[in-house]
Amino acid sequence: MQHSNKQKKFIMIAIIVVIVAALLLGAVMWKKNKSDIGQVKKDQYQAVFLTNGQVYFGKIASSNKESVKLTDIYYLQVQQSVQPSDENKDNNNNNNSQISMAKLGDELHGPEDAMYIQRDQILFWENLKDQGKVVQAIKNNNKK
Repeated sequence: MQHSNKQKKFIMIAIIVVIVAALLLGAVMWKKNKSDIGQVKKDQYQAVFLTNGQVYFGKIASSNKESVKLTDIYYLQVQQSVQPSDENKDNNNNNNSQISMAKLGDELHGPEDAMYIQRDQILFWENLKDQGKVVQAIKNNNKK
């Protein structure tokens, strides 16, 4: 059975169309599954701001379309005194709170130092400079 030149051209065009369609589909799927954390500077810490108002500081280790993995995690802890100190008693600005950095893992439930955050709970994230106060506090804590 011999094919005419028209049939051969049609078969070649059909094969090329199928190959191009497969490549395009592969590119779309790759882009869809590709993490959008390309701007994460792996050697720096990031601040991750959540919809519930909490902020976590750590390193974004990986990401997919559902979640982001954060490691080496710290968060701000506000400690307030129940009683005002004598020096603040007469001061109208009774600010008896103290802010410190807490390392994830020392809590009662004993979590591991990795957190998987659902993407819909993340408002935004940002890379932190090494000279910033948060990173300096983390580095000082790591020296202990």
